[in-house]
Amino acid sequence: MEDKAGCCESPTVTSDRNKEPDGLVFRIEGMDCAEEIAILKQTVGPLVGGEGHLSFDLLHGRMKVLPDAGQVSIREIQKAVSRTGMKATLLETEKVRNHDQDRPWQSLFTLLSGLSLAAGLGWHLYEAGSLDQVLALFAGHKEEVHWPEKIAFGMTIVFGAPWVVTKAGYALLRLRPDMNLLMTLAVAGALALGEWFEAATVTFLFALALTLERWSVNRARRAVTSLLETAPDTARMRLENGEEKQVPVTSVPLGARVIVLPGEKIPVDGRVVAGESSVNQAPITGESVPVTKIPGEEVFAGTLNGEGVLEITVEKTAADTTLARIIRMVEEAHERKATVEQWVERFARIYTPVVFLAALLVWVGPPLLLEATWQVWFYRALVLLVIACPCALVISTPVSIVAALASSSRQGILVKGGVYLERPAVLKVMAFDKTGTLTCGEPAVERIVPIGADESSIVALAAALEKHSTHPVAEAFRRQAEMLKLSPPLAESVKTIAGRGVTGQIAGKTFWLGSIRFATEHVESWPKDIQISRLEQEGRTLIALGSDHQLLGLITLTDNPRPEAATAMERLRQLGIRPVMLTGDRQTVAEHIARQIGIEEIYAGLLPEAKVQLVEELTKRFRHVAMIGDGINDAPALARAEVGIAMGAIGSDAAIEAADIALMSDDLLHLPWLIRHARRTLWIIRENIAFALGVKAVFMGLAIMGQATLWMAVAADMGASLLVVANGLRLLRSKR
Repeated sequence: MEDKAGCCESPTVTSDRNKEPDGLVFRIEGMDCAEEIAILKQTVGPLVGGEGHLSFDLLHGRMKVLPDAGQVSIREIQKAVSRTGMKATLLETEKVRNHDQDRPWQSLFTLLSGLSLAAGLGWHLYEAGSLDQVLALFAGHKEEVHWPEKIAFGMTIVFGAPWVVTKAGYALLRLRPDMNLLMTLAVAGALALGEWFEAATVTFLFALALTLERWSVNRARRAVTSLLETAPDTARMRLENGEEKQVPVTSVPLGARVIVLPGEKIPVDGRVVAGESSVNQAPITGESVPVTKIPGEEVFAGTLNGEGVLEITVEKTAADTTLARIIRMVEEAHERKATVEQWVERFARIYTPVVFLAALLVWVGPPLLLEATWQVWFYRALVLLVIACPCALVISTPVSIVAALASSSRQGILVKGGVYLERPAVLKVMAFDKTGTLTCGEPAVERIVPIGADESSIVALAAALEKHSTHPVAEAFRRQAEMLKLSPPLAESVKTIAGRGVTGQIAGKTFWLGSIRFATEHVESWPKDIQISRLEQEGRTLIALGSDHQLLGLITLTDNPRPEAATAMERLRQLGIRPVMLTGDRQTVAEHIARQIGIEEIYAGLLPEAKVQLVEELTKRFRHVAMIGDGINDAPALARAEVGIAMGAIGSDAAIEAADIALMSDDLLHLPWLIRHARRTLWIIRENIAFALGVKAVFMGLAIMGQATLWMAVAADMGASLLVVANGLRLLRSKR
């Protein structure tokens, strides 16, 4: 027969990566524990050039083949996964987000297993006529079991074992024992010994543990994926003929007009062109109070319109909205594991084989050395292995991290991964940029000192040179020109000199605008009546304007501290954090702001590279240092600090990209909340680790002494898993 594989063969990972630059994502059915991840790394890793080309999201049941993986077809990957007893389904981007891992059949079968066990116990009570004999079953005493009970207990095993037995078979074929194989052997051994009740109880409890664990994990997952339901699927777009039409939000083009009625969610990022209303921006910024929006104001997809009708011009497509970027950040955050999470995984890799070796010694040691009974010590070894399962230890950490990330996003704080969530817990110093971070970032023109030109010309020239700049000072010049109804001339060949100023050509003449230090490089002599030192001592920001070597005038600006800045600095000090100011502004201006908000350590007159050097010096002195800035001018310092935090990151792609953590609003009080939240997260994770290991240590001792049964071991393991997961989910309730 002719080979037709060439026309229908699954494409390779390389060809797909041309369409998916972030790699391929597979849904893995049956990936419930770190043990399955280890199996997938061992099986799929060699196909893609090593396990380093794979990443896993246990909570969402996903495996990603990274873009730099070797060439391999999707079908080969799926076949390799199927050999492990799991199933891989390639997910499109939109399907990844809408995927739900709930298993209704698993819950139904677990319920039927429990009902069958209850029926068997009921019949035993009926036959025995005494509750004491029923309790004797749980105590491990041998009790006679009649055939109706055997049928009921057998149905308990049939309904509770399907998922376990399937994985156990594949584990046996791979000669890699896991928890599923262990539970299957334990049940089979109990049946061989005639312990029908114990076999049924172990099966039901293990099935119940898997079901409840999945329910708990789904709760953490839904806390994150609830973000996906924030934005509507359709938008009311105004057509060119004036009519309104409901269209999918993904088909709304840039520049289109969208109408949002009262009580509706805003479907796109854009700017209000007509109407006035209050908008609840809590899903994006964490602000609890609605914000009034008027023409010219920016609005964001996923926020809730209040009482008015808004007409909005679309400025970003559905795939590029602030909400879409938040969702991508939250999804990608799961792949950046915290240090403690990585430690738990490394510990589990060593812990599991050590426990298997210990169980083997428990089984063969006493019979060989002390002539003890093989059957008794084999049973104790099985109990030891069941209680030693590391699932409770491994699952608790990612659940806690995801719950903490979800809680942070609700507050308008985007953390790019668990590794960046734990770092604020150990911070000693927070270095703050001044303009736009500690201050409102909207300096206003206070005074104009004409020297070689009149006031109107000075404002017009300054606005012309700063026409395309996004710096807050530039916006102050443009606002002043608009207020005076001036039309700035055209500036050409404009060049920005970082940290100093700007130069450009206007009507064939060279003009410059910048700091006093920048002006001294151009002006040979200063007018004697200009009292620069007095203006600087008053905390004013001075900007000089000139042409060639001539000074044309001075502009004084003011920028007030944020209303919450002083409170935020005091709370940080109470948490043991040392606030430091790093600014490119003059010492006198920096001191003026610092006095108002309570910062004692100030470094002024810094260029961007000098800020990086200061961050490095602070890191050498205090080790754990964070940099807080606007994410654009301060990007080098943000990247150098142990934790880079972007303030007011709404609408700023650069801010989100540069920082490890992005505060989606301008509220400095988010920072002390973040510190407390990070510390609480680490404390809960450590609680979980200590509790899980403590429970296991106690029951291991009981198992060796023969005081624990198989069903007790399963119950203890199940209880430990559920308790640590529930403890981690408490982080969802973290509020300001």
